[in-house]
Amino acid sequence: MNAAVKNYDELMQKQIKSLDGKKKLLLHCCCAPCASACIERLKERFDVTVLFYNPNIESGEYERRKDELKKFVTATGWADFLDCDHDEESFSAAVCGLEKEKEGGARCLKCFDVRLKKTARLAEDGGFDFFATTLTVSPMKNAYIINTVGEKITCKARWLYSDFKKRGGYLRSCELSREYGLYRQNYCGCIYSRSPADNS
Repeated sequence: MNAAVKNYDELMQKQIKSLDGKKKLLLHCCCAPCASACIERLKERFDVTVLFYNPNIESGEYERRKDELKKFVTATGWADFLDCDHDEESFSAAVCGLEKEKEGGARCLKCFDVRLKKTARLAEDGGFDFFATTLTVSPMKNAYIINTVGEKITCKARWLYSDFKKRGGYLRSCELSREYGLYRQNYCGCIYSRSPADNS
């Protein structure tokens, strides 16, 4: 199956329908706005723990996003929070030589791989049933690429397919961001994704 055929939102719904009882999910989160609609959609069928592991995000931005995610989780009580060290070296090593790649290209693929492999390891170590990511809620992110990376990771926890932007997911994240007063960033957090004007 290819990107034109696979509907990852439908695949996720089928996975969820097959569950017997509530399962433990480790949900990789890039920021509070993206996390908001995803957690809301999942919380009835999963005990959700959000994971903030984003070595790609530059320092000041990293702390701001982490604080916003903690604020949202605390305000809603919809999920538990799991933090990781910033670990910028892992990202730098993974994308070495790809710094000038266009956004959405080979550098991003490496970045997804680093973050999802770490999520899978922590899910396995923590006895989670599933692992997933909020990255697919963004209209700027390719759900086919993200799910292809996730499904190839071997781990005791199962990969939960997703395309959270479907069924109004992205619009709902905007609504929840306004409701909870969440900071919404205008770039992925990686310094290489910023425009030349932003970097000057």
